[in-house]
Amino acid sequence: MTRVYFLLGGNIGNREELLAEAIRKMTNHVGKFIKASSLYETEPWGFSHEQNFLNQVVVFDSEFSALDILDKTQAIEKELGRVRKKTQYCERTIDIDILFFGNEQIENERLSIPHPKIQERSFALHPLAELIPNFKHPVLKTSIQMLKDECPDKLKVIKFS
Repeated sequence: MTRVYFLLGGNIGNREELLAEAIRKMTNHVGKFIKASSLYETEPWGFSHEQNFLNQVVVFDSEFSALDILDKTQAIEKELGRVRKKTQYCERTIDIDILFFGNEQIENERLSIPHPKIQERSFALHPLAELIPNFKHPVLKTSIQMLKDECPDKLKVIKFS
């Protein structure tokens, strides 16, 4: 069993329902749901759009490999209406990113774990710090709380009620 941390996000459609549905589908296909952060509303990162994102970190224990999990989460994204575009940063119904896969470091043509831009993204660090502030990033050897405190990204991240 490996503890896996995911970042969920989306800014199209019923954002709350899509995040909840992603968690239900992940529970059926990825592993055992452990916990979730609060929801956070954030401005789009890397592009502009009239609708903000809702983001949430969710934690699962899984027996699957990281690549198997990637295949499963990409299938869930597609089921929930995600359309992959040529541009990396754009609006979407749902995005499921693997942030951490235990303490493993994985680098291949399909997957980089830990997620290579965690330290640049407040929208990932706020919910992560809520759940695991003292977790040390396996590559940077710095706590999530410290990464959040030192993050250069100044886009607003607000707890969603």
